[in-house]
Amino acid sequence: MVAGLRAGARLPSTRSLTARFGASPVTVQQAVRALVREGLVESRPGAGNFVRHAQPAPRADYGWQTAALGAVGPHGALVGSTMQTPADDVIAMHSGYPSDDLLPVRAVQSALARAARSRSALDRPHASGLPELRSWFAQEVAEATASRGSAPTAADVVVMPGGQSALSSIFRALARPGESIVMESPSYWGAIAAARQAGLVVVPVPRAGDAVDPIVLTEVFERTRARLFYAMPHFANPTGSTWSPEQAAAVLDVVRENSAFLVEDDWAHDFAIDAVVRPVVANDTDGHVVYLRSLTKSISPAVRIAGVIARGPALSRIRADRVVDGLYVSGVLQTAALDVVTAPGWQPHLRRMRDQLRQRRDALTALISAGLPAGVLTAVPAGGLNLWLRLPPGITAAGVVAACAAEGLLISPGEEWFPAEAVGEFVRLNYSGPNPGRFSEAVGILAAQLH
Repeated sequence: MVAGLRAGARLPSTRSLTARFGASPVTVQQAVRALVREGLVESRPGAGNFVRHAQPAPRADYGWQTAALGAVGPHGALVGSTMQTPADDVIAMHSGYPSDDLLPVRAVQSALARAARSRSALDRPHASGLPELRSWFAQEVAEATASRGSAPTAADVVVMPGGQSALSSIFRALARPGESIVMESPSYWGAIAAARQAGLVVVPVPRAGDAVDPIVLTEVFERTRARLFYAMPHFANPTGSTWSPEQAAAVLDVVRENSAFLVEDDWAHDFAIDAVVRPVVANDTDGHVVYLRSLTKSISPAVRIAGVIARGPALSRIRADRVVDGLYVSGVLQTAALDVVTAPGWQPHLRRMRDQLRQRRDALTALISAGLPAGVLTAVPAGGLNLWLRLPPGITAAGVVAACAAEGLLISPGEEWFPAEAVGEFVRLNYSGPNPGRFSEAVGILAAQLH
């Protein structure tokens, strides 16, 4: 009705509009009133209806939220650089997820399609998870347990919507705001963020080689009265270090002596290359180890499924937190995950994936050894997805990360992996991302910044 009319122009009379559009006078009057309500037309009594001058869109003012929310608290969570979504043309070595060619893509798609046609698409699953999936998680640990009498069962398992959600539930359930949680330093940024979000005070403990010093850990427990010690005994993220069986036994002894919990994050269980993963929980008989294993990285980022093994009152508290936080985990995703990991092709897939990871790791480490200053590569990990690099003196990680990003290479700065101040300048490179054929180009970009 107002199309083609300039601002300020007078609308034709009701009689003219009735004749033009073949509508009744009542319909025309209703249309004009609607235009007035929408602010497109201005009605001037005694003069007629006019097209309104265009008004700039009102600008939202969120300033009131500053006073309402107050200052960012000490427990504000950091979102790590691994969550960046890269452009297609960059070399993405910052992410924490393997590329599609390392995943069982067809098996996942088929499993999701079958799950969508099953009752799991309609039924509410058990709050703790599908019994068959819980049994699978328990059996995976039971196979490494020396004493069959202490092996976990399905009743000890709670299915979670991914490892990150599991960490949040564990930390909230087993510690109160203001209490301390001990962590290896450096450690997974997501665990640091989850602990702070839960209101916990993160107390870092440095590694003495591949694991923490039991004496230092004892002193920290006595000083802080912490009840939780979070660690990645196998292929730690970001360093790639692995505890020896002797180190694991010593750490577990300290945890027992201090009536504490070891939160064992077995994030890279499926990414073992040159080592066999024997979870620390396999040696636990009294519920001191709360074990977490996620399938998200090894199946698909879209299938956020993890299992937590705990015992005693700790299990009850974790289960209660899961119910309050999200009631239950999608039955479709649980069914699909179970379908993938119990299929005959799962173990052959894992062998192929580990071979490909070995090739990528070895290719990247060879390029780093040849193209970067000596001593930059801290170690060659026996599994996992990452390499941890210590930069030469006088070079900052923040500067290197920014300069590499400008050249089309994304890497992760070391600072975000430390619970406290970083003890040096580090960067983390993920060798499981897309385009391993560009490793040489990536090392060249990094070398230009370090030299």
